[in-house]
Amino acid sequence: MKSLRKLMDRVKPAFYGGKLSSFRSVYDGFDTFLFTPHYTAGVNGVHVHDSMDSKRTMTIVIIALLPCFFFGMYNTGYQHWLAAGETVFPFWELMLYGFLAILPMVLTTYIVGLGIEFISAQLRHEEIQEGFLVTGIILPMILPIETPIWMVAVATAFAVIFAKEVFGGTGYNIVNVALVARAFLFFAYPAKMSGDKVFVATEQILGVGPKVADGFTCATPLGQIATASGGDFTVTGIDQHAISASDAFWGLIPGSFGETSVFCILIGAAILLLTRIGSWRIMLSVVAGGLAMGWISNLCETPTYPGSYLNPVDQLMFGGFAFAAVFMATDPVTAARTNTGKYIYGFLIGVVAVLIRTYNTGYPEGAMLAVLLMNVFAPLIDWCVVQANVRRRMRRLTNVENQLDAVEDNKEAKEGE
Repeated sequence: MKSLRKLMDRVKPAFYGGKLSSFRSVYDGFDTFLFTPHYTAGVNGVHVHDSMDSKRTMTIVIIALLPCFFFGMYNTGYQHWLAAGETVFPFWELMLYGFLAILPMVLTTYIVGLGIEFISAQLRHEEIQEGFLVTGIILPMILPIETPIWMVAVATAFAVIFAKEVFGGTGYNIVNVALVARAFLFFAYPAKMSGDKVFVATEQILGVGPKVADGFTCATPLGQIATASGGDFTVTGIDQHAISASDAFWGLIPGSFGETSVFCILIGAAILLLTRIGSWRIMLSVVAGGLAMGWISNLCETPTYPGSYLNPVDQLMFGGFAFAAVFMATDPVTAARTNTGKYIYGFLIGVVAVLIRTYNTGYPEGAMLAVLLMNVFAPLIDWCVVQANVRRRMRRLTNVENQLDAVEDNKEAKEGE
């Protein structure tokens, strides 16, 4: 690290007053990402400083995502081996296959997204923001593994420009950028984002992996439930074994790259909670809302909506519900800010997610749209909470004033006697 620090210091004059001064924001972006800024306030007074700036916060979020990311690599390889009919699963070959499958998507999101961030910062003569560090890795994790690269590039550009930069950049967006990209792909290219094939990698990559038969299909658990007839159905994996809640908890099932393992998601949640970056109020209330709506829908079972036959725990285990509760709903920029508002915001996300996936068979997931919808309502929720607090304090102040007036009247009455 010392040699890297010396290198950055050596090239610094070229960006500060030198021939590369027009690219100063680029240098500052890399420098503050690699090292904790040492700048101090230039005014008198007492200031509190620590090393936990927004770039360090983003780094911890990425660390919290790594268990899901590494498991996604393994599960991608595992599902491919199952699709090929293999019975032996070599760990490192599965990991390599998953890495090669996800690498183009990760590179695409970072190259396109950071490229737009750099250009925007240069045009505005502002510092390069760090918000896309997390978005760039989350987006590939919530997409089907065989999403075409050109679609990933288009969705990334659309989300960064229209959901972030037009609002002023990092910290000003009103909706989650990664979810906007996911929603854009779903509504613009539904045939490529849903179906029986897109969630399982079927192609050999650089000669790695066995061959999969042409015409292979396998729907995700929620996809199978949405197309089931009546309540007598069994959710199965690629090898046709019944998928249980335990299978969903560990994550060896078809699904988006990083969303299948509830166990790994809980590890990430623990990291976010221990570092006080994620809000336990939002996580808890999302789960509570999902359980409540799952219980209500399960009480009202109907063959018209097969999702109503799922018990509340399964509603939390399947799909991207857990991932959304931990990594999407807790986004500090787009979530509610007040403590009471966080409870309301999270609870409604859980309710809406289960409501959509149960009673809209055309869209069996629900978590993405629930978070986006509540992102829009988060400011209103906070405003209502603040106004309620103001009214409560005004009533308290009025009561105190009335008590003081009563004491003063009694005092005057006694003096008059």
